[in-house]
Amino acid sequence: MKFTGLLFLLTFTGLVAGTSTAFSENLSALLTGEMQNFAPNETPRPFKDFTFLNGEGEEERISDYKGKVVLVNFWATWCGPCKKEMPSLDQLQGDLGGENFTVLAIGQDLHGMDAVRSFFNKRNIQNLALFNDKTVKSGRSAGVFGLPASILLNTEGEEIGRLVGPAEWDSPEAKALIKHVMAGS
Repeated sequence: MKFTGLLFLLTFTGLVAGTSTAFSENLSALLTGEMQNFAPNETPRPFKDFTFLNGEGEEERISDYKGKVVLVNFWATWCGPCKKEMPSLDQLQGDLGGENFTVLAIGQDLHGMDAVRSFFNKRNIQNLALFNDKTVKSGRSAGVFGLPASILLNTEGEEIGRLVGPAEWDSPEAKALIKHVMAGS
């Protein structure tokens, strides 16, 4: 009986490893065009929970979004590449955001929520919710040392991979990558 149990364990482990490998191989095939700088993890990694404030000044946690695929974007109002990237994140949220996916664009602005709100109003950002962390602890907790930085999480809240620097997140390549993660999570 012990041999059968061991055989089952080895077979199950092999199936799981094969699935994970196939998933990461399929993911790599999608890293073209705007997503060529996306750095996927070989396997999903645990992602440290952290807090940030929403537009009403209430504290939220990244773990509040477990069950959805999440694109966490760290940005600031003073960051030139962030300014260029923000409309594409807004469009991505408008196109794909909902029950199964969301963009969390978390400002790292030391001037607080008023600066973020003003930025959104001036640039007609309509689909993204207001979030900020003027302590910048959220970015440090996520291992972010430059802006903008985007981290893709699966429904379990695990990191699939990240892209440091700006991207056109409403591009066909970005949408294909996100839809792939949504289908595989």
